[in-house]
Amino acid sequence: MKATFVNLYKTGQAVEDIFVARKKQLAHKKDGDAYLTMMLVDRTGSIRAVLWDNVPQVNETFSEGDYVKVQGKVQQYREALQLVIRQIEKVDSSLVDARDFLPTTQHDTSRMMNRLIQAVHGVHNKDLAGLLEAFFSDGSFMERFKTAPAAKNMHHAYLGGLLEHTLSVVRLLEGISNHYKGINKDLLISGGILHDIGKIHEFSYETYIDYSDEGRLLGHIAIGVEMVKERLAGMAGFPKDLALLLKHMILSHHGSREFGSPEPPKTLEAVILYYVDDLDAKVTGIRGFMDNQDPGATWTSYHKILARFFYRGEEGSTPTESEA
Repeated sequence: MKATFVNLYKTGQAVEDIFVARKKQLAHKKDGDAYLTMMLVDRTGSIRAVLWDNVPQVNETFSEGDYVKVQGKVQQYREALQLVIRQIEKVDSSLVDARDFLPTTQHDTSRMMNRLIQAVHGVHNKDLAGLLEAFFSDGSFMERFKTAPAAKNMHHAYLGGLLEHTLSVVRLLEGISNHYKGINKDLLISGGILHDIGKIHEFSYETYIDYSDEGRLLGHIAIGVEMVKERLAGMAGFPKDLALLLKHMILSHHGSREFGSPEPPKTLEAVILYYVDDLDAKVTGIRGFMDNQDPGATWTSYHKILARFFYRGEEGSTPTESEA
């Protein structure tokens, strides 16, 4: 059982606990002596760590991604915390609780999945309903969809994040579909449900969240279109035009080639999906950024990717999100 977590460490604190070893790197000082650096990770974050003694021997005992038990002391290093390691050894994965090392959605995944299945059953077009059923009656797909993260860093970057994000997008689409005329609601909701399915293969998340080989080589958009294509191959009589429109929604949901979509949105349903998907990702990402700031600060620190500070209110608080 893990006793302490990275986000609470203080300068001078003695540490004896289990982590996931990331970004392991063997380097050498000017005098030629070896030293080992790495990031030690748990569900709350990471801390840089360095080992100075018996480096060649210790380096052979564990690999990046392994669980390791570490003894050491926290110190200040270049305006950040660093853990100086005295002893480190590999720990068998059967002896740890993976939930201590991977961030997880705060919402009930069973409840979220039941709500998403309601949306699936709300699709009346028989062809689209049949396609959705082909996915959501597959136990292996369901398990991965319920567990996968939606991203590595920016938004919903935790176990259950894909389900949480998809449900949020679908709930927004349900409201919008009744607001505008000329919208194919069944197509819009189906596109919302399926737009990120490729992420079940884009990420690996055994001990830490990272891109899989398939994810790096193809990306979730290409993977998702291929997954739909494979399901459609087993469905006789699925209208070609409908299949084309659905695949276009998946291909275009990042909005532009610059952000990974081979084509920009060219139907009303695709345009709506793009903006709603972007909205949910941005709001969740910004809220997560705010939550990791000084709780008493009125403004956040500078957000490098979005190139701005964010206002948090006079007491440094942000609204609480309703359950997905």
